[in-house]
Amino acid sequence: MTIEKIDTLVVGAGQSGIAMSEHLKDCGVPHIVLERNRVAEQWRTGRWDSLVANGPAWHDRFPNLEFDDVSPDTFPPKDRMARYFEDYANMIDAPIRTGVEVKRVQRNEGRPGFLVTTSEGLIEAQRVVAATGPFQVPQYPNIVPADAGIEQLHSSAYKNPGQLPEGAVLVVGGGASGSQIAEELQRAGRKVYLSIGEHYRPPRSYRARDYVWWLGVLGKWDEIKTIAKKKHVAFAVSGYDGGKTVDFRLLAERGVTVLGMTSGYRDGILNINNDLADNIAEGDRAYLEVLREADAYVERNGIDLPAEPEAWEIAPNPDCIANPILELDLARAGITTIIWATGFKFDFSWLDVDAFHEDGTPFHKRGISSERGIYFLGLPELTNRASSFIYGCWYDAKYIATHIVVQRNYAAYERE
Repeated sequence: MTIEKIDTLVVGAGQSGIAMSEHLKDCGVPHIVLERNRVAEQWRTGRWDSLVANGPAWHDRFPNLEFDDVSPDTFPPKDRMARYFEDYANMIDAPIRTGVEVKRVQRNEGRPGFLVTTSEGLIEAQRVVAATGPFQVPQYPNIVPADAGIEQLHSSAYKNPGQLPEGAVLVVGGGASGSQIAEELQRAGRKVYLSIGEHYRPPRSYRARDYVWWLGVLGKWDEIKTIAKKKHVAFAVSGYDGGKTVDFRLLAERGVTVLGMTSGYRDGILNINNDLADNIAEGDRAYLEVLREADAYVERNGIDLPAEPEAWEIAPNPDCIANPILELDLARAGITTIIWATGFKFDFSWLDVDAFHEDGTPFHKRGISSERGIYFLGLPELTNRASSFIYGCWYDAKYIATHIVVQRNYAAYERE
């Protein structure tokens, strides 16, 4: 059997795989990129119809290509984002092979490198970069049984309001996906319940600057602090409807019934934690902290940005927050659908190597794994807060490419 040989194999042709390919090419590293679907498939089919980028076009891109038909401060729709990455891959002439699934990666015995089993045959690679991103397998809490008579789907399977059966909808999850889907359904005339837990709720913009700009100048992309921020907390910021601050009080005023965290189910009754007020207050704390830091930055640096006193105004709690529902009778509420906007979990079952903690999460430092020759790219907090975002993964890829070059030099060394 013929086995193809390559120095570096990149798995995945989304933003991370394309960024990796650019830097490998610039460093002169022979490589190929395998993608089981199409380039940027998650942007094409992995989300709802009205999805837009979560950052403005001037920021949510790679450094070497701007959007040619989208104004810098707009939030590009998902189809435009998919085309952006396709255009970028063509621009750098990335060696991408689509429709090829990687089924197994295992270390060679008695010689360096890895044997990669794919749907199109075997490949031997000296290095493998897992660039499959953070959105791999939808994550559902095991709360409402499948036979409860309720339509249940993950947010990645939601497309638009017309897809759902008639009736009220419960959206579980207070991050960007849950808040946007809840608002879209409410605007479509649905009765909506939104269950939220702990969340980080920054302003979408403040003093004429988008939050991604404040993240940069305030050092929040890097998050170098003596007290680390909480991990696995929903990030409630939205590019929906032109970009705006997520405001659960405003959603409630518009008719969305906001609930605390969903915690249990029995005989048609959903149990809700009595944590809504605390969750809202914690979101407010994060929001106001950004405003304070932004004001201090403006004053300290003498920057002429317009004041925005109205941003400091916090509306009173509407009734569903002041008097939270702790038990929700799904039938009485008319709920026929539950959308779980509860994130994703990793699936590296195809990587048969010693590069993981006992819980299955990658064991790495800045993407360099404990298994020499295996790399990870595009994961949350890989290097910092920006790592799973478009611009962040590009810089992480540059670091990994540099490490690969160093390792190639070691391998090529011969004593004279």
